[in-house]
Amino acid sequence: MADEGRRGEEDGGPGAVHQVFVVMESLLEKLKVLNYEEEILAKHNMKNLSRHYFVSSPFLAVNPGEQFFLFTVIAAWLINEAGRPFTAPQEHDEPNATVSNILSELRAFGVKVDFPPSKLKSGSGEFVCLVLDRLAEEALKRKGFSFRRPDYPAETTEEESVVEDDAELTLSKVEEEMIEEPDDEEENVMDLEALKLRTCPTDTEASSKPEEILEATVDAAEWSLEVERVLPQLKVTVRTDNKDWRIHVEQMHQHRDGIKSSLKEATSYLDRLQEDVGKTLEKVSSREKYINNQLESLIQEYRGAQAKLSQAKERYQQASGGVTERTRVLAEISEELEKVKQEMEEKGSSMSDGAPVVKIKQSLTKLKQEIIQMDVRIGVVEHTLLQAKLKEKSNMTRDMNATNLPEPATGPFA
Repeated sequence: MADEGRRGEEDGGPGAVHQVFVVMESLLEKLKVLNYEEEILAKHNMKNLSRHYFVSSPFLAVNPGEQFFLFTVIAAWLINEAGRPFTAPQEHDEPNATVSNILSELRAFGVKVDFPPSKLKSGSGEFVCLVLDRLAEEALKRKGFSFRRPDYPAETTEEESVVEDDAELTLSKVEEEMIEEPDDEEENVMDLEALKLRTCPTDTEASSKPEEILEATVDAAEWSLEVERVLPQLKVTVRTDNKDWRIHVEQMHQHRDGIKSSLKEATSYLDRLQEDVGKTLEKVSSREKYINNQLESLIQEYRGAQAKLSQAKERYQQASGGVTERTRVLAEISEELEKVKQEMEEKGSSMSDGAPVVKIKQSLTKLKQEIIQMDVRIGVVEHTLLQAKLKEKSNMTRDMNATNLPEPATGPFA
C-alpha cells in the first residue's frame, strides 16, 4: 500500500494528494488489530487516534510535539512487536537520534528509505504514515495475520418477490386513484368497457341469435340523420397521464434517437482527437527517448551524487546526536567550574580582607577583660572562703576551750 502511494505521487495523478488519507485509515485498522488501545494508549493515558491523526493538514488542529512523541512511541512498539528489540523513547530524548534509530530499524526490515530524516521530525505527513504502515505490516506478518477478501452472502429471491408485489400494489393504487379522479369531460366521453360489452355478444345473446339473415327495415336517409346526430357522442378521447409507461417508452425512444444522432457527430470529433493525441504522444515519446539518451550520463552522475548526499546526511545526523550529548556534558562541567571559581573568589576575598584580624583583636581584648573580671571574682571567693575557714576555726577553738574547763570542787576543801 505504501509503494502504491509512492507510485501514485510519482505519476502525479489527481488522487495522489489524497493517498495519504487512505494509508492513514489502513494504518489505524492495523493498529486496532494489534490492540494498540491497551498496549499504547492505556499505558500513556492518551485518547484514541482519529482517522487522519498523522495526516499533515491545516484543517486538523494537533500539537506537533505530541504528534512526534506518539509517533516515536508507536514506532518503537511496532518494532518490538516485529521481533527486534528497541528501547522506548522518552520526551526529553534527542529527536534526530530517535529518528535515525527508527530509520535504521526500518532498513533492517528491507525497506528502502529514499527521503531525508527531517521529514519525520514534524510528527505528521506522508512519510510518517508510510513508516508506521510498513512497521505495522511487519508486526502483522510476524503474528501471522493477513487481511482477506470479504465473503458476501448469497442473494435470495424473496426480496425480489417482495419488490414485485410492492410494485403491483403501487400500480393497483395508481389505477384506483385514476378511476376516482373526477373529470369534467366524463359526461361527453363514453365508457370503453361499456362499449366493448355492447359490441361483444354475451352467451345469452349468442344463444338467442336468429338463424336467418336479418334485413334492415329502416330508411337510409333516417339512418344517416341518426348517425350525424349521435356522431359527436361517439368520439373517444384518451387522457394522457405522465405516469403511463407508454409515454415513458416514447420518451426513451426519442432520447435514444437523439443520443444516436449526437453520438455520430461526437464519434467523428473523438476519432480526429484520438489521432491528434496519438501523434502528439508519439512525438513526445520520441523526444523523451532522445533526451534520455543525451542526458543518461548526467542522470547517473546525479543519482550517485544524491546517494552520497543521503549518506552524508545520515552520518551528520548520527554525529549530531553525539555532539548534543557532549554539549550537555560540557554544560554540566562549565556549571561546576563556575561554582569552583565562585568559592575561590570568596576565599581569596576573605584572605585579603583585614576584617577577620580586627575581629580577632576585638575578641582577644574582650577575652582579657573577662579574664581580669574572673581573677577579681576568684579573689573575692578566696577571701570569702578564708573568712569562713577562720570563723570556723575560731568556733572550734571556743568549743574546745569550753569542754576542757575544770568543774568546781565540792567538799570540805573547796
